[in-house]
Amino acid sequence: MCGIAGIIAPEGQRPSRDTLAAMAGAVAHRGPDGQGFHLHERAGLAHCRLAIIDLATGDQPMRNEDGTLWIVFNGEIYNHLALRQELLAKGHTFATTSDTEAILHAYEEYGPQCVARLRGMFAFAIWDQRSGSLFAARDPMGKKPFYYALHEGHFLFASEPAALLAYPGLSREPDLLALHHYLSLQYVPDPQSAFRDVRKLPPAHTLFWKDDALATQRYWQLEFEPKWQASEEDLAQELRERLTESVRIRLMSEVPLGAHLSGGIDSSIITALMAGLCDTPVKTFSIGFREAAFSELHKARAVAGRYGTDHHEFLVEFGHVPDTLAQVVAHVGEPFADPSALPSYFLARETRTKVTVALNGDGGDELFAGYQRYWLDPLAAPYAALPRLMTQRLIPALLDLIPEPQDRPIETNWVAGLKRLAQVAGISPKASILRWGSYFTPEQALNLWRPEQRALLVPQADAQALLSALFDAARAKTFLDRTLATDLGSYLPGDLLVKADRMAMAHGLEGRSPLLDHTLAEWAARLPVNLKMRRRTGKYLLRTAFADLLPPAVTAQGKQGFGIPVGKWLREDLSGWLRELLLGGLAAKSLLRPEALGAILDEHARGRVDHGKRLWALAALELWLRRFDVTA
Repeated sequence: MCGIAGIIAPEGQRPSRDTLAAMAGAVAHRGPDGQGFHLHERAGLAHCRLAIIDLATGDQPMRNEDGTLWIVFNGEIYNHLALRQELLAKGHTFATTSDTEAILHAYEEYGPQCVARLRGMFAFAIWDQRSGSLFAARDPMGKKPFYYALHEGHFLFASEPAALLAYPGLSREPDLLALHHYLSLQYVPDPQSAFRDVRKLPPAHTLFWKDDALATQRYWQLEFEPKWQASEEDLAQELRERLTESVRIRLMSEVPLGAHLSGGIDSSIITALMAGLCDTPVKTFSIGFREAAFSELHKARAVAGRYGTDHHEFLVEFGHVPDTLAQVVAHVGEPFADPSALPSYFLARETRTKVTVALNGDGGDELFAGYQRYWLDPLAAPYAALPRLMTQRLIPALLDLIPEPQDRPIETNWVAGLKRLAQVAGISPKASILRWGSYFTPEQALNLWRPEQRALLVPQADAQALLSALFDAARAKTFLDRTLATDLGSYLPGDLLVKADRMAMAHGLEGRSPLLDHTLAEWAARLPVNLKMRRRTGKYLLRTAFADLLPPAVTAQGKQGFGIPVGKWLREDLSGWLRELLLGGLAAKSLLRPEALGAILDEHARGRVDHGKRLWALAALELWLRRFDVTA
């Protein structure tokens, strides 16, 4: 796991070493074990290394035998040994034992199609000195990031936006449409970034740049058909075998590793499988809260006790928020509104004190249908079919009279669910996460903007069109599968994997996600929908296949997200900090209507409506504007 950066200058120009060093310095936290540079004629490549495998000879940038190809790579390729044997048989010569060199020789042999032979997580760039071209790629699920920009004929790339902003003269002007989508989605969707001149390479895409011509191409997409025809018992057994193997190959390491154990089903299964594959007790790490309704430490302890892990815990409290939210935004490089990034930040920090690599349970909900909204979506259809006067005015007005609890997770907050019915009825079923999970509806977000900004956004400002396009493009027949495909192409890489990568890399920690092995995802996609969601039970086959490995404390309760008591904290202990931040901030001065911000603050303070997550999103936006000196 590493940080990468690069500059490709126009013909006849040379990159500045000082500028390249500044770009590398901006992502040095991603690779604290050393830096490497390659500058030759038009190309400048930089690499910050977190040494995991081939500690002795794996330094980058790395070249091929004759020095005509150079690579910088961030990630891990778990099948690199098999790929090496394949390439040796074809006459390639290796100078190291690293997975990086396997990619380089695979590109020599197969060209851009080399990505089809890679199993793992990756973002890499290969400079071809002979042709004067750059080839880059990002892994199928989107675990590793790749940002790029074009500036005065220079092609710039890096693992994080902060590195690109170290390049002199690159604009810090915001992309208003990206920020508008952020208010609804809680992240900026690719290929946009929060900066007008910076873009993201989407997951499962390659990039080719030569002579000022840029082309990107999708190389992989999940197929949900045809469905497997085997029995439930046989599919459960195959799932056990496939996931066990996915965990096993992710134990490849020359440094200590452990597991993130939330207490949920997914991370508990990963921990159990690790315990069965390791000769020594697994080091496990969990985060909790003093607010008992939000803490799952008791479930994590049950798993740790059953498998005799070396268990470690940390409590997150409201006092951590101001400084840590600023750190979260700084490491993401864009406004980022998922409150669970806060405990993830501390989880990574505590984990790094003991190990360098940690396995996690990311991806189980999106692959196997674990969210409540998957079974709620069909139930919402009768309400959405009622006259608009009822769904948008009369019933919401009655529900507004009910005070909204702010002391429990959303999964158990039925009042919050009822108050979302107007939003559910007003948004396309194709955009499931917008219906049930958006902080601001597109209309609410538009009402936040100053008139001059709003005029620039209309009529292209509806985030549901982005999700609906993914839904329609899914290679699936059922509504559930299309919704899963939409989440796997948007929420997973845009939110969950950004959080996982940036919070881990903030502390020089490598995170690995066995459930998001792309070959496992290909298999899971083709499961019959009744093995994913059965009535109100999500992740049905996953639960069935591993029931014997899970203690009752884990299986007896419904799903609880990695949430924090944000509503309570922002209404009580952090209310003064929040009001000063928002009403005296850059957003209120140049982008958003101060009266709209004040109204949200006042409603939340009165306790009638829980605006906690909306206020969190606005706080993150304000901190981003300040941290990156954004010129609105």
